[in-house]
Amino acid sequence: MKIGKRTIGSDHPPFVIAEMSGNHNGSLQKALEIVDAAAWAGADAMKIQTYTPDTMTLPIKTGPFRIRNKKSPWHGRSLYELYKQAHTPWNWHEPIMSRAKKHKMICFSTVFDESSVEFLSDLGAVAFKIASFENNDLPLIRKTAEKGRPMLISTGLARLSEITAAVRTARNGGCKSLALLKCTSNYPASPKSSNLRTIPDLRRRFGCEVGLSDHTLGTAVALAAIPCGATLVEKHLTLNRKEGGVDSLFSLEPTEMRRLIQETKMVWSALGKPCYGPSAEEMPSLQFRRSLFVARDIRKGEAFTRANVRSVRPGTGLSPKFLEKILGKKARKNIPAGEPMRLAFVGGK
Repeated sequence: MKIGKRTIGSDHPPFVIAEMSGNHNGSLQKALEIVDAAAWAGADAMKIQTYTPDTMTLPIKTGPFRIRNKKSPWHGRSLYELYKQAHTPWNWHEPIMSRAKKHKMICFSTVFDESSVEFLSDLGAVAFKIASFENNDLPLIRKTAEKGRPMLISTGLARLSEITAAVRTARNGGCKSLALLKCTSNYPASPKSSNLRTIPDLRRRFGCEVGLSDHTLGTAVALAAIPCGATLVEKHLTLNRKEGGVDSLFSLEPTEMRRLIQETKMVWSALGKPCYGPSAEEMPSLQFRRSLFVARDIRKGEAFTRANVRSVRPGTGLSPKFLEKILGKKARKNIPAGEPMRLAFVGGK
C-alpha cells in the first residue's frame, strides 16, 4: 500500500500519523505549530478532520444530543457545541496542507459527509480516512471509495459483520488501496480494552494493511501493536496538554511523539525474521562460550577426570559434548593447567 510516496507494509518502518483533531483550540497559528511539531517529531503524516457542526449533527441540546457518559471528558456537553469548538475551519485546510508539504510530510483528513469528500478531493488530498463512528455509513464509504484514493477505516464499535460490509463497500466502490485501523472508541481508552491480537486477525480476514488508532494514555499500547503486525500507528498530538482542548487528555506532546516514532522504528527493526545460530554481531562472542580446559597439570599416562578437565569459559577448547568420551582415558603427553583440551591429547584406556 502507498500513501503519497510512502510505502506501507511489514517490510517498512511503521507509518506514524499525528492526529491534530481539535487540539488547535480554534487558532490557525496553533494548528500550523502542531504541523511543525509533527514534522519535528518525525511523523510520516499529519491528519486533520473535515466537518462543521452542521455536517455532524443537529443543533439540539437535549436528549441523545447531549453527552451523558460521566467518564467522558466531554460529559454534559451537547454534540453540536462540542463539534463547533473542535472543528477545523475549511479555509484552514489549504494553509495546513501547504505547511505539511513544506516539511515534505503527507497531510490528509477524515471525511464525515459527501461535501467533505468533494472538498478534500478538490484540494488534492492523497488519502481519506473514515472514522469509527462513520464506519457504518456505507453511502459515505462508497462515495469516498469512488475517488480511487487510499482509504483508512477505523474499526471502533464495529462488529465483524459491519467491518466486512465496510470493506466490501470500499472495494466495490473503487478503492484499490485500503488499511484498517484497530480502534477502541473510548476517550481515553484503557490498555485492557485494546485487544491488539485483533490486528493479525484483521489482516488474515481482509488481506489488507492493518494499524492502530490509539486513544490510550502514553505510548506503551502503540509500541505493543508493532509486533502484533501493525504497519500504521495513529496518535493525537497537542503542543501542551496543560493548555487543554477537546482531545488534550489523551494526546501526546511533541517530545513524546518524537520518542514514540523513534521507538516504533526500533521495535520494528528488532522483529527481524526467524533466526538461529550466531548473528554477525554475535560472532566475536563465540570465543566466550563454554569449552573444555585442563584445570590442573596432567602427566603423560594420567587419566582424564572431572577434577583435571573442566567445562569453563572461554570457548577455544574442545566442545563440552566430548567430556564423557574422554573421561577415564589416558593423556598422550604432559599437559599444563590452562591448556585448551584437544582430541589429540587423548589416548586409550
